[in-house]
Amino acid sequence: MSALTIGFLSFPILLGLIFLRIPIALAMFLVGFFGNFLVRGSFSPILSQLKDLTFSSFSSYSLSIIPLFLLMGHLAGIGGMSSALFRAAQTWLGHKPGGVAMASIGACAGFGSICGSSIATAATMGQVALPELKRYGYSDALATGALAAGGTLGILIPPSVILVIFAILVEANIAKLFIAAIVPGIIAAIGYMVTIRIYVHFSPASAGQAPRVSYQKRFKALFDIWPVLLIFFVVIGGIYSGIFTPTEGAAIGAIGTGLIAAFGGYLNLKTIAQAILETASSSAMIFLIIFGAAVFNSFLALSGAPQTLAILIAEQGFSPWLVLVAILFIYLVLGTLMDSLSMILLTIPIFYPIVTQLDFGLSPLEFALWFGVLVLVVVEVGMITPPVGLNLFVINKMAKTTKLSQTYYGVLPFVISDLLRIMILVLFPAISLFLVRFFA
Repeated sequence: MSALTIGFLSFPILLGLIFLRIPIALAMFLVGFFGNFLVRGSFSPILSQLKDLTFSSFSSYSLSIIPLFLLMGHLAGIGGMSSALFRAAQTWLGHKPGGVAMASIGACAGFGSICGSSIATAATMGQVALPELKRYGYSDALATGALAAGGTLGILIPPSVILVIFAILVEANIAKLFIAAIVPGIIAAIGYMVTIRIYVHFSPASAGQAPRVSYQKRFKALFDIWPVLLIFFVVIGGIYSGIFTPTEGAAIGAIGTGLIAAFGGYLNLKTIAQAILETASSSAMIFLIIFGAAVFNSFLALSGAPQTLAILIAEQGFSPWLVLVAILFIYLVLGTLMDSLSMILLTIPIFYPIVTQLDFGLSPLEFALWFGVLVLVVVEVGMITPPVGLNLFVINKMAKTTKLSQTYYGVLPFVISDLLRIMILVLFPAISLFLVRFFA
């Protein structure tokens, strides 16, 4: 059996292991390890390679940004910033039809600007918003569906852990990727709010309304979110302007968030230990997936499968747009089976060489930014696509009396909103590139 055949056969084998509920990191490691053995005919080369692969995978300076952004998100949750964001959004939107659910989307967007994790955003905002949504008579489907969808803004609105990983894989500029994702993130938040308004229009019984509050209270609540705005503009502005590197920006953000939480009286030995342990746990999971992907991708490069596939597609003369749509569709399908980080690490080394051979009328730099945003958006949809959307399980577990089927039903309108947004971003690349070109 040729190396190329072994490379192509590795994909169905990997998916089979995932179906058997083997952890994705272990599945990628096993397929990569034994695939390498079958190609080389000996265990010695891969065993020798593992020590170098381990060091090269985890010694990257850019990867240090991940635990720092995760720590920043955990400290922001402990520091009461999620509650302040939700209160501010609710005072302005709560009295409108579907307003409390819209407020949860706005709060998720705000929290996503200082937290690079979708699951962390969903879990943190779920603790704050679910009781209020229940209090004002929102249906289980709408309440859990809106929060699951809102959580995805945690990876779409920068800083984003997924964007960092993508940038490292394709050697793109992290700061410019962050800027490119801002407008699509805002469009996502607005789209979710419009979806809620349409949902409530056709199902008025699914949502109640909070009482209208005075403008004095509204502006006071708005003033209370100044720490979030300060951290976002310092971190993102500092990174993009070149004052500090992305890693330095993440460190400054984590320190600033910690100081704000400390001055607010939220930090003590117990909460600090909790934030550090949660950050360490999340970072370990991410780094293990990165290592498994490194072993698998090393085997793929040895087999020559990605390069052969890229050449084959280029020689067929397919329309670039057809290839792009096919790749995005594959992401939507994989999103029902895998988590977002695994999808990025598994597919980018395969798909990126293919799409870079195609002409979309963009410079290589702009194409990398545009494609990165598209992949991020499609991966985000996977977080809320039944049956394995992770955000659905996180929110449903928090809403103890809600059936999982109700959460599935409630999130479907938001999935439709996401699909429409993907179409718009594909057809109009300038939406993603607008801010990058403006600040160039």
